[in-house]
Amino acid sequence: MTGTVVVFDFDRTLIDDDTDRWVVTEMGLTQLFNELRRSTITWNSLMDRMMMELHLQGKTSEDIKECLKRTPMHPQVAAAIKSAHASGCDLKIISDANQFFIESILECHGLLGCFSQIITNPTSVDRDGRLRIFPYHDPVSSSHGCDLCPSNMCKGQVIDQFLASASENGRKRYIYLGDGRNDFCPTLKLVEGDHVMPRKDYPLWDRICSNRMLIKADIHKWSDREELAKILLQLIQ
Repeated sequence: MTGTVVVFDFDRTLIDDDTDRWVVTEMGLTQLFNELRRSTITWNSLMDRMMMELHLQGKTSEDIKECLKRTPMHPQVAAAIKSAHASGCDLKIISDANQFFIESILECHGLLGCFSQIITNPTSVDRDGRLRIFPYHDPVSSSHGCDLCPSNMCKGQVIDQFLASASENGRKRYIYLGDGRNDFCPTLKLVEGDHVMPRKDYPLWDRICSNRMLIKADIHKWSDREELAKILLQLIQ
């Protein structure tokens, strides 16, 4: 539907898994991951360290991509994405995963071209062939100052940027889908006429239930991928 912007979280929303943990588990890094997780290292730095370990083991970015291709995506969700795109919706992703992981999975499922923007932690492959992962907001040089969000990304600030860039053409209707604690801040940016789709019994749902008076958008909870796809298609039709 022209005039509708659909914004997806990625991990445990678009896919029913966590991409970081998927790669860690599938590529045999669980023990090292758990050891380093007990330290004060930030999540982005931890995942960057995991990529260094894979590089030291002789694994390439293509090996990581092959691992990501095995990440399951529910066929009804994939069909709903294609339908929403075909109907004229502007589809975007705001995720605390990373560019390489997300783009690899979407490309594998033939969905990458459906999204106009993917806002996430940036990645690059250095000249040695090692995949590097960086924070979207550098906590030192570009702190976002939001106490609702992790230091590396304020999703609410990203929504503000969307709204500011579209203000000349009038405000569009937003549909936001998410599950995590960091999906609460962007939910607060939605207004009457918008829709939020929280995953039931996950942190976003819990925060919404505890702060109902702060939510201006219509709330549509979902529990599984079939329900997500059904509700989304109902909202865009």
